[in-house]
Amino acid sequence: MKIVLSGAALAVAVAAPASAQEMSMPPMPGMEMPAPAHHDMAAMDGMMGDGRSAAASGTSRLPAEDKMQGLHIMAGDWMLMAHGYAWGAVTDQGGPRGANKAYVQSMAMVEAGRPIGPGVDLTLRTMLSLDPLMGERGYPNLFATGETAHGVPLVDRQHPHDLFMELSARIDVAAGPGKLFVYGGLPGEPALGPSAFMHRGSARFLAEAPITHHWFDSTHITFGVVTAGYATKLWQIEASAFNGREPGENRWNIETGALDSWSVRATVTPSAHWAGQVSYGYLRHPEKAHPGENEGRLTASVSYAGSGLDVTAGFSRKDRLPGRALTAWFGEATYVLAGPHAIFGRIENVDNDELFETDPASPLHDRAFGVTKVTGGYSYTLPLGNALSVALGGQVSVYSKPKALEAAYGDAPVSGTLFAKLMLGR
Repeated sequence: MKIVLSGAALAVAVAAPASAQEMSMPPMPGMEMPAPAHHDMAAMDGMMGDGRSAAASGTSRLPAEDKMQGLHIMAGDWMLMAHGYAWGAVTDQGGPRGANKAYVQSMAMVEAGRPIGPGVDLTLRTMLSLDPLMGERGYPNLFATGETAHGVPLVDRQHPHDLFMELSARIDVAAGPGKLFVYGGLPGEPALGPSAFMHRGSARFLAEAPITHHWFDSTHITFGVVTAGYATKLWQIEASAFNGREPGENRWNIETGALDSWSVRATVTPSAHWAGQVSYGYLRHPEKAHPGENEGRLTASVSYAGSGLDVTAGFSRKDRLPGRALTAWFGEATYVLAGPHAIFGRIENVDNDELFETDPASPLHDRAFGVTKVTGGYSYTLPLGNALSVALGGQVSVYSKPKALEAAYGDAPVSGTLFAKLMLGR
């Protein structure tokens, strides 16, 4: 079950028994945690990965070396995993259309798995977020678009995520060299795109959502999805039926709708260090701001993890049906240096025709502009006992854009963000 950590979830996690184990960054000298018994570790490996892939959002796969930071706990036949953070940030987005804000992002995820028969495993996942507390308009994020607040399209803002990010169940059945699986969620995540950005090790300390979010992984909160597939250590193929509509403005509720959209995805994991995926989805009426428009979305991405380095890169083509085709690409990386130090960055480019969505009278309305955003930053992680850690850091972003955007965005806007990220595990 995936959960975005609330204060209560953090309190439960802090009280976890001594058998809890870190899932991600190597422990700092003198801070090693005791490992669980051998049979417990074997159960964990069986439920959370296969030696080549690691748990990620929905049914997506990441390299086994890109392990989600958090705690593992054995409770009888159940293997529990808890993951989460509370991320305080202060941002100053530059230029005339920029804004300032102090805000908190949060996520708590709990996953529970156990065998329920010979060769049959059950996994339950819940993920929650208190992001709705930051307000309907989310936080400033220059050149980001997608979804609405008070009926108005969000431009240069990142929308808050819903309280219920995932409530799902999955059954795996051994079949030949691999497993057949069925996954369902309300909400859940269809087989489309790479793992959501908040679960990628390459984005571990990047404090802002990608401006390419609605090209790659915006379906990570889908109110109604069923996925079936087959997975081996080397590859996975899957298909989903899901509700193509993006979440509504009420971020506290659970929505329902017809499973009117579909997607297919193929993933390959040639080693514990590499994972790649190609996917295509047909989304019916995904965006409230574009009524009557459907979308065909093609994505491809590759991830690498090893020796303290996590990297993800991807390309996407979004076809409005009817309408134009818009492309996007990104590359992001986090490198953990000696001890608590880490450097990170992201470069992304997007063709966006929604930058003047709220001004139909503008001559730039409904025009597509290619924008590039480059972000770099540094973080320092401090352990807080055996269950928590806090990362202190900051990042700076610069942009490349057409001259036609200078009147609205300024000549050379620069954005800066400082953050403190309280994390479960260390």
